[in-house]
Amino acid sequence: MKRSRVGISEVADWHNLATAFGRAALGKCGRADVESYRRNLDGELRFLHEGLLRGDYPVGTMRRFTIRDPKPRMIHAPCFHERVLHHALIAQMGPVMDRALVHDVYACRVGKGAHVAVQRVQQHVRRWPWYAQIDIRQYFPSIDHRVLLDLIARKFSDHDLLSLVSRIVTAHEDAQGRGLPIGALTSQNFANLYLAQVDRLILGHSASRGYVRYMDDLVWWSESRQAVREVLNEAGGYIAAMLGLEVKTPVRIARSADGVPFCGYRIFRNRLLLSRRRKARYVAARRQAEGQFAGGEIDATELQRTMDAAIAITDGADATVWRRAQLARTPLAPALAEA
Repeated sequence: MKRSRVGISEVADWHNLATAFGRAALGKCGRADVESYRRNLDGELRFLHEGLLRGDYPVGTMRRFTIRDPKPRMIHAPCFHERVLHHALIAQMGPVMDRALVHDVYACRVGKGAHVAVQRVQQHVRRWPWYAQIDIRQYFPSIDHRVLLDLIARKFSDHDLLSLVSRIVTAHEDAQGRGLPIGALTSQNFANLYLAQVDRLILGHSASRGYVRYMDDLVWWSESRQAVREVLNEAGGYIAAMLGLEVKTPVRIARSADGVPFCGYRIFRNRLLLSRRRKARYVAARRQAEGQFAGGEIDATELQRTMDAAIAITDGADATVWRRAQLARTPLAPALAEA
């Protein structure tokens, strides 16, 4: 198997680092850490460049916080200095890892994303009568460092690059030798790669007729309940034995005609409905925007912008009637209506 020659010199290239800063800073203008980095940009990039070539650039400094989506999740966000490093690293490693993925993997890939994944699911729903759907219990916290680093070493040959990746991966642990920090760009790309062989196993199975994966949410189709279960038995065994992961139970095996819950939608042959989670997100975003306007925190222009973002949560779904019903139940206050 031929490995990529992408190495630490490409990551440390000055143009690559400057571009990485621009990507890391995108949408974050005005933040104190970003502006501090920008004011001393040449010095910061020189320190990063030299640290990469020496192999001692510091990694592992993260900010921890909890979100509810809807269940609580602990996010470990790298400091801005390390975000620049991650962007520089993925700019060089990302295309190589992306080529290792099958077409029907849709998370964190250029030209893909949730909406494209939903469209692909709907295509399979129209063609095949049965599907099985699995996701991985505590996926990011359960990823085995040893297995992951071995997978990456099969793709890259540069010792210094692999040493840097090893330091980044092992800087975070949820359990001994396991876990990637949710919130890091490197984690998203490494987590995509971790299941690449599962993708090929499912697609290559004689009973498999269609497949879509969005990070650790996997769904495939076949012509009968028995056929999708045959694929499940083989895939589930590999996931447990080779990757050290646990599939959540019960596994969903159902008829496509009953709809497939995926990426916040309930997907049918000829319509897309919102999931309860996505409905709740819209309601919460609308209430927050209206409350901020009523309290004088935002003006009418900002209200429109935030409401546009709230409506975007329902984008792609047959949700117009549902949104109108929401407005009828909880109409706009007079001041909001006039705005």
